[in-house]
Amino acid sequence: MDWVSTVVGIGVVVIVLRDVFHTLLHPAGRGTLARLVMRLVWRSTGRGGRTGRISGLAGPLGMAAVAVIWGAATTLAWALIYLPHMPEGFSFSSGVQPHERNDLLDSVYLSLVTVATLGFGDIVPTSGWLRLVAPVEAVVGFSLLTAVVSWILEVYPALTRRRILALRLALLRRARNHPEDEPPEHLPPDLLADLAAAVAGVRVDLTQFPASYYFREQSQETALPAMLGYALGLVDRASESADPQVRVAGRMLSCALDDLATVLDDDFLRVGGDTRALLRAYARDQRHHAETAWAGQAGS
Repeated sequence: MDWVSTVVGIGVVVIVLRDVFHTLLHPAGRGTLARLVMRLVWRSTGRGGRTGRISGLAGPLGMAAVAVIWGAATTLAWALIYLPHMPEGFSFSSGVQPHERNDLLDSVYLSLVTVATLGFGDIVPTSGWLRLVAPVEAVVGFSLLTAVVSWILEVYPALTRRRILALRLALLRRARNHPEDEPPEHLPPDLLADLAAAVAGVRVDLTQFPASYYFREQSQETALPAMLGYALGLVDRASESADPQVRVAGRMLSCALDDLATVLDDDFLRVGGDTRALLRAYARDQRHHAETAWAGQAGS
């Protein structure tokens, strides 16, 4: 039955590498295992409506959990590949009695130091194909570390773009204290078009880097879910304008919000409904209560 251990080990390695590829390299970022872990961490930290420090760490904790699972699964998978050949297929350093040791622990130890590229040399493969397998594991381990670092470096710029859009909407709402006294024609079409482009960018970020969804904001002004109600209010005001440029720019912003809502529902929420209902559900899922998140919509 030694072949069963080898086949299972190879299968686990393939599953991990596939998940890493789909999470980091696939345009849609659809790594099954990574998404499942991120959702579990998201739900566990947000249970009961908590908005404290633990809730705010859902994203970083989720990414850390995914990285640990990838590393642990890779280590155990290679240990299963080594196990049937332990100790006969390996050379042990002087003073070590291989027949008095635990084969499973030695397999895990060898896999761990190899995937971490430490290579202590106290256990060395001697069989021909095992001498090729061990360096391959080291390459996979180094690639996995590089992939996790790249993942982190990709997600945080996406979060920055999302926060900047939220701040722009918050500053615009503060600057226009009484928009109901201002004719819709006074809405700058260039501003509406810029906001539409920024919303479209957030939609792309959520598609390519789904992990960015699971980062909660502690400040309402940097929380996009809390500001999207105001963006919809701008769309309503633009539709009332007699200026065709304002109306076109407003429709651009409306289409961008529609597309964002569709991505949110298809990939995360799965609640159905129109754009307004979906964006409200987004605000609730991010633990920004609807009454607070949408306070500025009516007067926009």
